[in-house]
Parts: sequence; structure tokens; C-alpha cells
Amino acid sequence: MASQRDIRRRIASVQNTRKITKAMEMVAAARLRRAQQRIEATRPYALNMLEFIGQLVRYIQVDLTDYPLLKEHKDIKRVAVIALTADRGMAGAFNSNIMRRALDRVDTYAAQGVASDLVLLGRKGYTTARFQGYRVDKAYLDVTERTAFLEAQAIADGTIRRYTSESVDRVHLVYNRFKSPMEQYVTDQVILPIQEELTSLYTPADAGEHMDFLFEPSPEAVLADLLPSYIEISVYRAILEGMASEHGARMTAMRAASEAATEMIDDLTLAMNRVRQASITQEILEVVAGADALSG
Repeated sequence: MASQRDIRRRIASVQNTRKITKAMEMVAAARLRRAQQRIEATRPYALNMLEFIGQLVRYIQVDLTDYPLLKEHKDIKRVAVIALTADRGMAGAFNSNIMRRALDRVDTYAAQGVASDLVLLGRKGYTTARFQGYRVDKAYLDVTERTAFLEAQAIADGTIRRYTSESVDRVHLVYNRFKSPMEQYVTDQVILPIQEELTSLYTPADAGEHMDFLFEPSPEAVLADLLPSYIEISVYRAILEGMASEHGARMTAMRAASEAATEMIDDLTLAMNRVRQASITQEILEVVAGADALSG
């Protein structure tokens, strides 16, 4: 049985750990509030842009296959899977859930004879993929909130360039969609071709319903400029969703760790009291036995 001194040391160690988890929970909560504000500002912009693109496609009665980013490739020979993870851990199953979905997607395509290029954002995803033996085509590490848009532009530009040159035939974006600090959903979204997202907005039946607009330059040129911007904002929005999900997952994980530490301290305190009680009882028995020996 452990001595009182050993148990006191363990209690002190757990108390120090609880201080750290409490501090990390507070930091994650503060960062989460800022990330939520950025998501609330970005979501309407991305959705309205997609809606406008759909209206513009309907207005000019464009053939979707005339635009490389709208054109769906008939033969799927190679795909790109972009997984957005975090650079740090201690966030529960946040990173593992994303990588499990992304690697399952790679394995599914491999079973169909389709090659995959794995593009990763975040150190945790990179180390997981390398540890499990997957080839990483491109990795973006140490991404902070300050450089998130620059990284989104780099990812989007590289993806657009490879899709238009037909180096890849489909692009998946795997990330955690933020709902609340307790709820995040792993999302597997096809961002290229954009045609799949326009399906619900574009219907040939109402293609003849026009409104009078003046475009400068032409509506076709406006559409061609909007499509790459939409890919950029889609990736940027996904990064922001992932950051908010990461902070929410870390806050929840640190809160659970603090509660577990409190329970452990209570159990250790109870064990220490039992050891002390047993020690006192043993001393009393020794005194009584000594008294009996003297009286005898």
C-alpha cells in the first residue's frame, strides 16, 4: 500500500495538471468566440456567392461544360483529397475523425483502381498519414488564423490548376463542420467540379426567365472570374470551420480532463485518509499492547 507521502505527491501532481487543463479550457473558449464570429461573417458570403453563380448561369443560359471548373470529367482516373486538420493535439478525436474519413476515401478510390493525391493541412494529419504509410502529395503546416486565407488561396490555386489541366478529375474537401462546442460533423465535400453544387440551383425549366442586367465586362467573363473566387472562399470557409471545431473540441476535452482530475483527487484523498486512519489504528494497537505487557 502506498504511503501518505506518496499519495500526497500524486495529489499535488494531479492538482498541477488540473490547473493546466483549466487554463487550456479558458484559452480555447476565448479563441472559440473569435472563430465563431469569423464563421458567422463568412458563411453568408459563401452561400450568397454560390446562389449568385447559379442565377448567373441560369441568366446567360450557359453550357456548364464550357467552363473548366464546371465541367465534369467523364473518366475518373485520379482524385485529390484535401484534409484540414490541426497543428496541435489535445482536442479529443478531432484530428483522428478527419483523417479516418480522408484515408477511407483514399482507400475506397484505390479499391476502384483510382489514384489519389493526398493534400493535408496541419501537422497532426501529416504525421498520421506518414505513420500509416500513405504518400502525402502536399502539406501545409503551422497554419494560424493570421495566415489562413493565404493558405486557402494556395490550396485553391493549386487545385484549380491541376483540375483545369486534367491532372485530377475530382477534388474532395474533408473537414469538421462546426455546429456547437459539443458538436462537430466531419464533412466530405466535392468542391470540383462545381457543377454538383449548382445542380440544386440550376434547372433548365426556368432558364428562359431573364431579368435585365448590364454587365461590364460580359456575363461570361464575370462568371469565369467568380468560379475561382468561389473555390477560394469555400476552402477558406472550411479552414475557419475547422479552427472553430478544433477550439470547441479542445475546450470540451480539457473540461472533461479537469473533471476527471477532480474525481482522481477525491479518490486519492479518500485513499490517503484510509492510510492515515490505518496508521493511527496501528499506533493505538501498539500502545494498548505495550500497556498490557507492562501490566502483566
